[in-house]
Amino acid sequence: MAEYKLKTPLTDADVEKLKIGDSVRLSGVIYTARDAAHKRMVEGLDKGQPLPFDIKGSLVYYVGPSPTKPGNVIGSAGPTTAYRMDPYAPRLMEIGMKGMIAKGKRSDAVKDAMKAHKVVYLGATGGAAALIARCIKKCDVIAYEDLGPEAVRRLEVEDFPLIVVGDAQGGDLYIEGRKKYESR
Repeated sequence: MAEYKLKTPLTDADVEKLKIGDSVRLSGVIYTARDAAHKRMVEGLDKGQPLPFDIKGSLVYYVGPSPTKPGNVIGSAGPTTAYRMDPYAPRLMEIGMKGMIAKGKRSDAVKDAMKAHKVVYLGATGGAAALIARCIKKCDVIAYEDLGPEAVRRLEVEDFPLIVVGDAQGGDLYIEGRKKYESR
C-alpha cells in the first residue's frame, strides 16, 4: 500500500495509479452533494441544464455538515453512506467526475462505471467528523441552498486524509479486506 498527496482536479493518470488500501492526502477544491442534490443535478442534466460546478476532474464528497459554529469554517463534516447516491453516480462519472468520497459499499453498476470512466472511490473515516472539518479551509454554498445541510458546497481542503476503498481497476476494499481476514 502506497501513500499519495494529490491535488484537485484529478486526471486519469492520478486515478489509475491508486489501488485499494492506498492512503491519500487530498488538497484543492471538492464539492459536497447528498441524495437530494444528486437527484436535482441529474434531473437538470436530463433537461439539458448545466451542473452548478465544473464536473471535469472533480471529486464529490457525500456529506451534510452540521451547523457551523461561530469562528469555524464548517460544522462537523463526516461522510454519508454512499449507496444512496448509487442511482446517480454513473451519470456524473460519464461526464467527467473523477472521484467520490463517502463510506460504505457501492453497487455493481457504480463499480462498473468506475472502471469504464477511470474513477476512484475514497473512504473518509466515519466518526471523525470534527477532525475532518479541520482539513476544510473554506466552505461556500454554491447551489440548492434550500436543501440546508444537503446544499451543494464548494470546499477547499488541505491534506484531507482518505483511503482508497474502490479503485479504477475494479478493486473493492470492502471485499478484499474481508477476504484477507476470513482466510486466517
